[in-house]
Amino acid sequence: MIDEENQVNATTETTEVPTPGDSVDVTVDPSGSSSEAGASASSNQSEAGDVPITLGDVVIEDGVEGGGATPQMAAALAEKESEIQALKLQLEDRNSQFARMAADFDNFRKRTQREREEQEQKVKCDTLSKLLPVVDNFERARSQIKPQTDGENTIHKSYQSVYKQLVECFKSIGVTPMRAEGKEFDPTLHEAVMREATNEFPEGTVLEELQRGYMLGDRVLRHAYVKVAATPDVVVASEEGSEPQTEN
Repeated sequence: MIDEENQVNATTETTEVPTPGDSVDVTVDPSGSSSEAGASASSNQSEAGDVPITLGDVVIEDGVEGGGATPQMAAALAEKESEIQALKLQLEDRNSQFARMAADFDNFRKRTQREREEQEQKVKCDTLSKLLPVVDNFERARSQIKPQTDGENTIHKSYQSVYKQLVECFKSIGVTPMRAEGKEFDPTLHEAVMREATNEFPEGTVLEELQRGYMLGDRVLRHAYVKVAATPDVVVASEEGSEPQTEN
């Protein structure tokens, strides 16, 4: 009985499952089946080691020492880096073009706005300039016509009310009279049509406003026609028999 049990134990002895990289210990039974299984496993491992692994378009061959990159991988990475740099340059160029287009559009918008404002101001000035003679006529009528009767006084008050309404409309638009009388002559605002010699005022003082000037904001709507003071010539008495001399 003891010999039969030992024989069963010898034939049913098992082997441990090896891990990758470990040596395989195989217990050979009398029939020799274990050796054939080990040879088959060894053959399968050998065949599996010869199959290449693919990663995208790059083929990674088995057996690269230390996990290093193959020449194919290095070339592919260099190509991708070149493509990335090209895309970065293209992006910078597009950003520069967009910045220039934005600046050009902003300048165009400002220039168009300025031109529109100038055109509106010009049209307004032209229109108001044509209405100024109406104001002048009302002012002449007020200074020259002296109503004598009640009827004349009624008519005078009627057209003066129209004049006041017209002046108020001008003020609401921004039109203001210059009031040049008593001020120093300014060629940008006044136009001298007469000169009068006088000692009462310094030379260049506006003595009279012959036609009133008007401003629209800071723009001259119409220059004022004025009379300007001038220094009189001084006559020096000369000796008897000599001609009078003039000092400037």
